[in-house]
Amino acid sequence: MTQRLEDYALVGDTHTAALVGRDGSVDWLCVPRFDSAACFAALLGTADNGRWLLAPQEGGAATRRHYQGSGLVLVQEWDTAGGSVRVTDFMPPRAHRPRLYRRVEGLSGSVTMATEVTIRFEYGSQIPWVVRTERGLRAVAGPDAVSIEGDAPLKGEHMRHRAVFEVAEGEQVDFALQWEPSFEQSAPPPDAARALSDTLAYWHSWSKRLVEVHGEWEALVQRSLVVLKALTYAPTGGMVAAPTTSLPEQLGGARNWDYRYCWVRDATLTIDGLVLAGCRQEAEAWLWWLVRAAAGNPAQLQVMYGVGGERRLPEIELDWLAGYEASKPVRVGNAASLQFQLDVYGELMEAIDLARGHGIDADGAIWDLQRALLEFVEEHWDQPDQGIWELRGSPQALVYSRVMAWVAMDRGIRAVEEHGLEGPVERWRKVRDAIHEQVCRLGYDPDLGSFTQAYGSTELDASLLLMPLVGFLPIDDPRVVGTVEAVQRELVHDGFVMRYRNASGVDGLVGDEGSFLPCSLWLVSCLALLGRAGPARELMDRVVGAANDLGLFSEEYDAVQGRMVGNFPQAFTHVAFVNAARHLAGALAD
Repeated sequence: MTQRLEDYALVGDTHTAALVGRDGSVDWLCVPRFDSAACFAALLGTADNGRWLLAPQEGGAATRRHYQGSGLVLVQEWDTAGGSVRVTDFMPPRAHRPRLYRRVEGLSGSVTMATEVTIRFEYGSQIPWVVRTERGLRAVAGPDAVSIEGDAPLKGEHMRHRAVFEVAEGEQVDFALQWEPSFEQSAPPPDAARALSDTLAYWHSWSKRLVEVHGEWEALVQRSLVVLKALTYAPTGGMVAAPTTSLPEQLGGARNWDYRYCWVRDATLTIDGLVLAGCRQEAEAWLWWLVRAAAGNPAQLQVMYGVGGERRLPEIELDWLAGYEASKPVRVGNAASLQFQLDVYGELMEAIDLARGHGIDADGAIWDLQRALLEFVEEHWDQPDQGIWELRGSPQALVYSRVMAWVAMDRGIRAVEEHGLEGPVERWRKVRDAIHEQVCRLGYDPDLGSFTQAYGSTELDASLLLMPLVGFLPIDDPRVVGTVEAVQRELVHDGFVMRYRNASGVDGLVGDEGSFLPCSLWLVSCLALLGRAGPARELMDRVVGAANDLGLFSEEYDAVQGRMVGNFPQAFTHVAFVNAARHLAGALAD
């Protein structure tokens, strides 16, 4: 039976991520292999395609759960007729191979536990060859291998492996799963007690660096920062948008995308939020990932890359998978990587500018790259594109894209004027002014009293809330105020903000979607900066209510059904939450 997204928790080791359900199942484990993702489990809730269940034999959801300490050590407890039991899931920081530990502890009485492991690779399509080892089992298929060992022996049944065992008060049973390349020798995982101690110490040491600047939302902000750290691929510094693919934006619908890639536009808000929260090392690593990924011909800048900077991300459909709650197709790869999205140039320039503003070295080769990007923007800023929402319809003259072209030129000018770098600043000023004039003339509808999604359109777009946040116009400019109020009036649905209304089929896709949580948080920031702390707090409270009990956010929220939708957990939402909390805390303090 498929669980709700709210019922999942994230564990990870800054290389790998797994989702653990409230019923004790690990339904998704993703290991980056650069060319693709080797998956122990194929898709959430599809047990035939891979899972690892560890729970009381009588079943049911955990009675209680929480994260132990400041990191991602998940603790779930069950109360049964025979007694109580605790399962602790964690992935220790590592130098080489990903390992998932599962510790069972008897709290009272005696509980009959059951574990069932179904190993499948390549999204459920590959059934491995399983052999018994001195320590447990090793499953191999092609380049992938998984080793499992534990204190309770597993027995094969119908292409799965099971064990039933008793745990009494004070007793402890440990399991460990390790992924490794099949051509390497399996190495025994470290002792579970030492691994748990190392994991807790790692997250405690890391969290001590965090700076408290977010008022009453500090605890949830710190949880968001832990999620962002977990979604960062430590060897390269790249941060994936989410560890999952094809979790639908509408249950049963076709808006199912692969988010296991690094989006350049995420960096704009991420770097600022990370540095101000005390995560300077992560911000620097993210910046250098951006620079390496973007290096080359500016005309070939992509909106997204793989965790190592890979550029070829072909989109294919996996027709053998039913999809989460029958949401098809299931997709791997993302064709949006081939789109022309003008705004990404501005977002990259903004990220580098923010880094410089925080004292991060961003000169030399980085400035050479920026100058090349600016030359491209000079020549192409007035071309139609598919924009921040990666529309799959015809390219348009999108207002937000032109705003970010203005940001690109403005940040280039700032680098010369404020940081002493060299460049044709007079020419850039002319381009910047031309873009600004055109956007204000063609992108603003005086009858609506608002900027619009595209030139000549009457559609609204929540991305316009970012205009004051990037400095295109001041927050108290009447046109900005009118846009904020229009978004409140027209795009708020069941208490949350929609990206846009697709009544005219502007995005080239069928079906609807949930409310986009980052948009609601952008509105919180705008209202806070306008001094409207009351409405900002009300909206913030609704967004906080959309998180699950562990403080994790998805990409979107279906307010009608009261459920998370979209890929989970979503970095963009957590970044927007960090920044909105800072803005609102400041407004309340004022």
